Amino acid sequence: MLPTSTRVRRLLTAAAALPALVASALVPVALATPASADEMAFETGAEPPLHLVTLSGPGVAGYRGPLADSYVRVAMLREQDALLEAAGATDPAYRFTTALNGFAARLTPDQVAVLRADPDVVTVERDRVRPLTGAPARTAAAGSPGGGRGGAGVVIGTVDSGLAPDSPVFSGAHRLGRAPAGFGGACAVAEDWPRERCTSKVVAAQWFVRGFGEDAVRSGASLSPRDDAGHGTRMASIAAGNSGVTVRVGERQAGRFGGVAPQARLAVYKACWTAPDPRDDGCATSDLVAAVDQAVADGVDVLSLAVAGGSGYDALERALLGAAEADVVVVAAAGNDADTAYAAHPGPWVTTVGAAAGPQRRGRVVAEGGPALTGATSMGRAVGPARVVRSVDVAAPSARPARARVCAPGSLDAAAAAGRIVVCERGGRVARVEKSRAVELADGAGMVLANVRPGSTDADFHAVPTVHLDRPDARALARWLARHPDGRVALRPSGTTPAADRVLPWSATGDPSGGVVKPDVVAPGSGVLSAAPATGRAAAWDLSAGTSAATAYTAGVAALLRQRHPTWSAAAIRSALATTAAAVDAPVLRSGAGRVRPEVAGRPGLVHLVRPGDYRAWLESELDGDLNTPSVLLRPGVTAATRTVTNVTGRARYFSSRATGFGGRVLVRPAAIRLGPGESATYTVTVEGPPRPGDGYVVWRGGSGTVTRVPVVVSGR
Repeated sequence: MLPTSTRVRRLLTAAAALPALVASALVPVALATPASADEMAFETGAEPPLHLVTLSGPGVAGYRGPLADSYVRVAMLREQDALLEAAGATDPAYRFTTALNGFAARLTPDQVAVLRADPDVVTVERDRVRPLTGAPARTAAAGSPGGGRGGAGVVIGTVDSGLAPDSPVFSGAHRLGRAPAGFGGACAVAEDWPRERCTSKVVAAQWFVRGFGEDAVRSGASLSPRDDAGHGTRMASIAAGNSGVTVRVGERQAGRFGGVAPQARLAVYKACWTAPDPRDDGCATSDLVAAVDQAVADGVDVLSLAVAGGSGYDALERALLGAAEADVVVVAAAGNDADTAYAAHPGPWVTTVGAAAGPQRRGRVVAEGGPALTGATSMGRAVGPARVVRSVDVAAPSARPARARVCAPGSLDAAAAAGRIVVCERGGRVARVEKSRAVELADGAGMVLANVRPGSTDADFHAVPTVHLDRPDARALARWLARHPDGRVALRPSGTTPAADRVLPWSATGDPSGGVVKPDVVAPGSGVLSAAPATGRAAAWDLSAGTSAATAYTAGVAALLRQRHPTWSAAAIRSALATTAAAVDAPVLRSGAGRVRPEVAGRPGLVHLVRPGDYRAWLESELDGDLNTPSVLLRPGVTAATRTVTNVTGRARYFSSRATGFGGRVLVRPAAIRLGPGESATYTVTVEGPPRPGDGYVVWRGGSGTVTRVPVVVSGR
């Protein structure tokens, strides 16, 4: 690693050759032949796999020296050329100069060894395809996540699977308020993405496929910003979909929709692709880094990313660092694999989001003269009383009983099922909504979806009115039906229950031996209403789940804060999101600071600011003192940490502190502070006596009623 002064001198030297370099920099970069290199072993004569090479120091976004950005960028390109020439490598597939300094190129093992030996190279990593953090389970429907206004003038950049722009939630005809200032994104034009697809709502759209490879993309997939998977459309709508849009499912009206920040603009960066085999769907790291680099260069205000993490502080995490250095609020998903991996995106410059339970829309199965059982539903009207039958008892003559039990397509006899409420078992590799479609095709009046083993209950948008019962209630219905073979039941909606204060079991947990507390926060991650790619002429809707939905929700809240507090830094917004969160009944390493609360996030009282360059100094173990995060993780052998808070109330205030929830004795000094507007004070959190692993909170209460909660973990390893 070169000292900063040495790096500045090197850039100044490179800048002396600027006239010649500018001419060479304007020559288009030759693209490597697209191919999927994630699993390809290199053999003599084969095309080398793609690698990402990251150089020391920041990209243009984090550069704080005396040179103009244009000089620094050209000097970086010259550095990259020198490394490529020294290794004998071909022209790169991508160049990165904004969020980080690096490139993606096809490299042989010998070339990798040459580059790894260079002192200016930080990492050389093989490109790989990561999955999106999709939906492992869904637990019921949330209402519209946003109100009618908020986010005007703010651009949310989504790095995802693109956008299906046909839904009215992405229309530019809505009242979006003031236009964003200083944003410079472009609209990529393709056969199915004409220029008019970019509007006052969708202000930029780009796509990146050189890492995944055009040859690896599913036939019929769109080589454009258009969404093939549906994931990017859902997440963009949750974060910033227009408000007041009518939700219709079939012939039913299901209320109105609004994203969290409905007046925010969207910049779309498609870096995730569908493959012929769905198991190969995902996002190449090189495409993700290129998308982040472009988003930062364009000037997005908030960046939302819902992909699995990599290994440590790889090129993607360093690109996200570059985004934070450009004062972008970076929000990313913790991941849905709590059993196999710690929370993704471990950097303190990222607001990493876990998933909490969302509100649940409930329905009841009311048997005549029998039990009334409660489950999940999205239906808006009652059906019945009608005869209730087991699906296996109305099987089509040619259907196997196992297929009829799970209501597989074509397994039901319309002559026997017409006008009846059909009980279908969950599972059998048949999607839940496909089961209700099978009932509809058999002219059934409704469906009871019955769990046959422990699992979630899900308020999907079904083809017929449906109530989904858990296993105990499904068994109770089966016992009643066995005694009353001609029994009748009614299906009735019964309202929405508030979100439970719990983290969903699959939401990834933080690493107790990591450098900082992760996840930072949790947000609704089940049954979140979202727009989906249109089917035919009709706008489509779905219920999204996973830490990706929670991330989109939090990105929308970040956009609200950027609008309300335009002078706040990204670090201040990160702090406000965390310290105003509501307590959740879970350990800190599962819930972070708690559930994001958009209604109070704009009044944190105190914020933890981070000086420019501190994140990078922390990463490089060069920081003098503690990093000023809005959380504390005390590793074994460390019994104290210091933080600095700044008064953002606009008035002089007293703030008093207390430590709560710890198993051992934890003190905060000073216990109280008085700060004028914009003034700061340092406090110390100290564990007294033998440290006992556990967690708790330091809580600062302001004289105007503000509450600033700082999660603290005393780690045992």
